Amino acid sequence: MAVQLANRVSALTPSSTLAITAKAKAMKAEGIDVIGLGAGEPDFNTPQHIIDAAAESMNKGFTKYTATGGLPELKKAIINKFKQDQHIDYHASEIIVTNGAKHALYTLFQVLLNRGDEVIIPIPYWVSYPEQVKLAGGQPVYINGQEKNNFKITPDQLTATITNKTKALIINSPSNPTGMLYTKEELTKIGEICLEHNILIISDEIYEKLIYDFHQHVSVAEISPELKNQTIIINGVSKSHSMTGWRIGYAAGNSEIIKAMTDLASHSTSNPTTPSQYGAIAAYNGSQEAVEMMREAFENRLNKIYKRLISIPGISCLKPQGAFYLFPNVKEAAEITGFKTVDELATALLEEANVAVIPGSGFGAPDYIRLSYATSLENLEEAVKRIEQYINNKIN
Repeated sequence: MAVQLANRVSALTPSSTLAITAKAKAMKAEGIDVIGLGAGEPDFNTPQHIIDAAAESMNKGFTKYTATGGLPELKKAIINKFKQDQHIDYHASEIIVTNGAKHALYTLFQVLLNRGDEVIIPIPYWVSYPEQVKLAGGQPVYINGQEKNNFKITPDQLTATITNKTKALIINSPSNPTGMLYTKEELTKIGEICLEHNILIISDEIYEKLIYDFHQHVSVAEISPELKNQTIIINGVSKSHSMTGWRIGYAAGNSEIIKAMTDLASHSTSNPTTPSQYGAIAAYNGSQEAVEMMREAFENRLNKIYKRLISIPGISCLKPQGAFYLFPNVKEAAEITGFKTVDELATALLEEANVAVIPGSGFGAPDYIRLSYATSLENLEEAVKRIEQYINNKIN
């Protein structure tokens, strides 16, 4: 039977992060000693009090449907989190709980965009932003966040890119893949432009709890009431509480947009997984010791591995301020080892050095690779050692 798929699906670009991770797992299954630096999830187990809360909820029979937009108790916990962390007040009608932050973004684009609407996406970007915009009939428009500006866009760049079709701007701080943060001053200037042109700000803050070297996370929504009303915050417990598989994210913002997202979810997913919601309540209402322990572990790994990485011939890298990724420029390393592209170098590192990294082409930055340090320090040190030996052997 010949099957003709919908154009919207045929045009999708597969996730490079998942593709590399799958290939690395396949090699491991064949007995090859591969060190994977690709997956974007903490290597710690979910804190025990969260697991216990979910188990208790199931034992009490809380295994049925909930409200589409999430349990009232979870919305309350999220509202309290915003009060404590960002000093912003939200109402329950301004919150939707979703099946992961990715689902929050997907649903937002579906209710926001008409065909041809433009969404400004800074480069480097998380791989799913452009694909989700295209799935909603929108048009991704890119601004190159240059390395000399810590991979961040400038107000002048933003102003020059806006058209009468611009509907939204995505800000991801801390960034996946660069780990860079926008300052309050930078966000204020960008926010003023968005207010002037009535552009919605989509603020992806999923890595907000993973900040290093005394840097500070600022949400654009906390700067002023006007910017709060102009912003949809996307967040979740996946990265902060090591709950990637639990699939709990949320969006916060304009009640009309949140209602539309909830209506769409009622016809697509019904509700987020019930026990996972009870786990998320415990995540926000319970002890945050494990969150800080994980943050400290990531910071320790970063500080120990960063200098070793930039000492390798042909590799330079800005030190990230948050998240758990390094995003080194390896264009020179590719050239001196005889490869035409960084993608070819990344493939060789996997197949010959047994180290899985993500090519930057998937993030719109083909001169770079992404390395996740969400793995043990032992693995990181061995991986960097393999990369160093591989490059040195190729050039000597």
